[in-house]
Amino acid sequence: MTALPTHHDLHLIAESAGADLTVMPYTARVLLENAAHLAATGRAEAAFVRAVARWSAGDGTPGELSFQPSRVILQDYSGIPVILDLAALRAAAVRQGLPAGRVSPVIPAHLVVDHTVRADVTGRQDALRINTDLEFARNEERYALLRWAEQAFPGLRVVPPGKGIVHQINLERLAQVVAVGPGPDGRPLARPDTVLGTDSHTSMVGALGVLGWGVGGIEATSALLGEPVLIAPPRVVGVRLTGRPRPGTTATDLVLTLNQLLRRHGVVGAILEFHGEGTRQLTVPDRATIANMAPDHGATTSFFPVDDETLRFLRATGRDPEHVALVESYCRAQGLFHEAGTRSTVRYTEELTVDLGGVEPCVAGPHRPDQRLPLSAVPRSLAEAAGGKAPRSDDEGTPRDGAVLIAALTSCTNTSHPASMITAGLVARRAVELGLTVPPWTKTSLAPGSRTVPAYLDEAGLLAPLEKLGFSVVAFGCTTCHGNSGPLTEEGARAVTEDGVLGAAVLSGNRNFEGRIHPQIRAAYLASPGLVVAYALAGTVDRDLTREPVTVDPDGRPVHLRDLWPDPAEVAEAVRAATGPGLFTDVYDDLFEGDERWRSIEVQGDELYAWPPDSQYILRPPYLETHGSHGPVPDELSGTRILVLLGDRVTTDHISPVGPIAPDSEAGAYLTGAGVPPDRLGSFGTRRGNHHVMVRGAFANPRLRNALAADGRQGPWTRHQPSGEPATIYAAAERYRSEDVPVIVVAGREYGAGSARDWAAKGTALLGVRAVLAESFERIHRGNLVGMGVLPLCFPAGEGSGTYRLDGSERIDLVGLAVLRPHGPVRVRVCRADGSVTEFEATAAVETAREADYLRLGGILPYVTSRFAAETAR
Repeated sequence: MTALPTHHDLHLIAESAGADLTVMPYTARVLLENAAHLAATGRAEAAFVRAVARWSAGDGTPGELSFQPSRVILQDYSGIPVILDLAALRAAAVRQGLPAGRVSPVIPAHLVVDHTVRADVTGRQDALRINTDLEFARNEERYALLRWAEQAFPGLRVVPPGKGIVHQINLERLAQVVAVGPGPDGRPLARPDTVLGTDSHTSMVGALGVLGWGVGGIEATSALLGEPVLIAPPRVVGVRLTGRPRPGTTATDLVLTLNQLLRRHGVVGAILEFHGEGTRQLTVPDRATIANMAPDHGATTSFFPVDDETLRFLRATGRDPEHVALVESYCRAQGLFHEAGTRSTVRYTEELTVDLGGVEPCVAGPHRPDQRLPLSAVPRSLAEAAGGKAPRSDDEGTPRDGAVLIAALTSCTNTSHPASMITAGLVARRAVELGLTVPPWTKTSLAPGSRTVPAYLDEAGLLAPLEKLGFSVVAFGCTTCHGNSGPLTEEGARAVTEDGVLGAAVLSGNRNFEGRIHPQIRAAYLASPGLVVAYALAGTVDRDLTREPVTVDPDGRPVHLRDLWPDPAEVAEAVRAATGPGLFTDVYDDLFEGDERWRSIEVQGDELYAWPPDSQYILRPPYLETHGSHGPVPDELSGTRILVLLGDRVTTDHISPVGPIAPDSEAGAYLTGAGVPPDRLGSFGTRRGNHHVMVRGAFANPRLRNALAADGRQGPWTRHQPSGEPATIYAAAERYRSEDVPVIVVAGREYGAGSARDWAAKGTALLGVRAVLAESFERIHRGNLVGMGVLPLCFPAGEGSGTYRLDGSERIDLVGLAVLRPHGPVRVRVCRADGSVTEFEATAAVETAREADYLRLGGILPYVTSRFAAETAR
């Protein structure tokens, strides 16, 4: 395999277009090769390839970029809706006279089951077994759907529960860097490994030089069926790294620093390409930590070009030596290999410089990943979480405001970074040697992203001390990072419910939005694994760990962070001794093999899915039967009412929470009315196959701040107009529907930040929302709204709802939709109760002509079914 297969020669393509390959960003070179591949397979014209080549070199624009990845990756929370959509589309195709096989993935796809498991049981060595048993008991119907899907769709492979987190599995095993498949002439064709994923943190694989990013489930369905993804030509921002990290700092400290810097700079929708001498100081796990959090600063993705460190990581994780040789020879031949120490000739849209030596230990919180704080500032941040009130400080021996009620080593971001996890283990070992313990109100857990983690921790003698402090392995999945934290300890729950303590969480994750980690947690901080252990020992975040003791030993002597933190040389030696290619080969040998419980799940249906009767987990999606949720965008929307009026930075967690379903909520009432016991309601994450539950959960986050809610009440509340009567958002939407009144959402800046959660758009659409008018949108959610036929609109620059004194009593007309076009004008007419009228011109947040077509037809799925009708007619 060391001989280079046939490939699209980027040098010749650039030369024929009159472009200079050496000035193109590496990501632009990958997009150019992708364009060449589309042309070779008859899905693009040669003129498009030449236009992309000129754009890649900084000369002109192709208008819109067609992109087709070499593969798609899914996780179960967002992947199950994709499977349901494919099943419904297949049934629709058969009804129109097409063969069932017409709806099947045409590119390889992997679905990793990693989001379902909860950290119910922690702090004991049998926690993994118990939580896994509970996972299977709760998810039998969902897993049966996946078992059917992997047999019905030849291009899909499912990674069963308990194998790890999707992004880490992608990094350590699935990513090939260079993909080889049959070309148009039947000969082996090499091309860059590219990927789209139904999780925003798909960008993590950019650490390996694999271009990939997160998309909504609807867009992923379209890509799986062969539709190229159309994107506006992105800004490619060069991030030049200089210097070397200070001893004692971690990759987490670096990414949190970058997150704050890049959020302030403004990189929404951009591709970040890292380069410079500083990259030589970063291992692939370091780079993966950085690339993972690209969506948290609004970027499409982050990318590190292939270099010698990439090859080292491939060898270290047990990749086939012949394939590693192919990666090197192909990337060198194509101009995709970055030679360390060579002077860069690349021209970026813009460039930033970051000195690695300026990074210091830090955390982010209490509510957002970009709220970077030096450790000395953490206690002061509690006032923000407390709504401006000073935290209460009671007796040291009891929980007080800032008490760490959850300390979780979790998520794809850090828990498979060997140096970070070894650091956490060494902190734990030193703590155990000093006789330190974790207070009873702190719930501790270890949920690694890869099964390699406990193996190398055990080899290094560090798993036992972690377990001694309560950090036993509870699952191989996301758990706390996305809200599957399980119950607090008895002491922690009592502190919140009876004593009113402001509880905190510290986790090695990537998201800490309000209400995400746990409904009883008011402040959440992202930290490196070593600091998670340190804060667990402290039992509070109301302490400056740079000068105050973490805790005291059994003899009352103070123990400082410097007493616990290991020397970098000690960490490096432990990593070297405990890891190796054989470890990864052994762990991934049975990646697609499930245990007896998985294999014994009964499969329903053959080519067509047999929808289970009376299921409250798996229902036939309603979008196809109703031509989208509410039909195409009309020529004009008259007399709309504002359903919710929101502020800045409303996240997809606010719009569509994934946490537990409360019995007294709209969704809880629906389920109990259908006969589901109150203790079996589950979560919005596991009920994503039930649209009746999910629409009732839209905008149901208990921390949602809707300006239309009476008396500033938080949660799923609004007021119906013109009656002014308070109601849940779901009830108000149903009332407007019965009155034949269309509704819209009005919001501030960065609307839809966070996860690639298609239900944030699906729920919005099923409520009857026809448009969202915001100051700005985050990339993935904007695309998801378009995919569901909901029109995204932007206020004029520098303006917002406050500019026009919107309070919900108005009727709003949207004029000019008949000529909808990318970034085109839409006239907004605000009609007030006193008869006055104000008008302004909004901008359609529509990026491509194809997106305008989606909106005209009611969304992507109706667009696909219209193609079926055309095929049937032919």
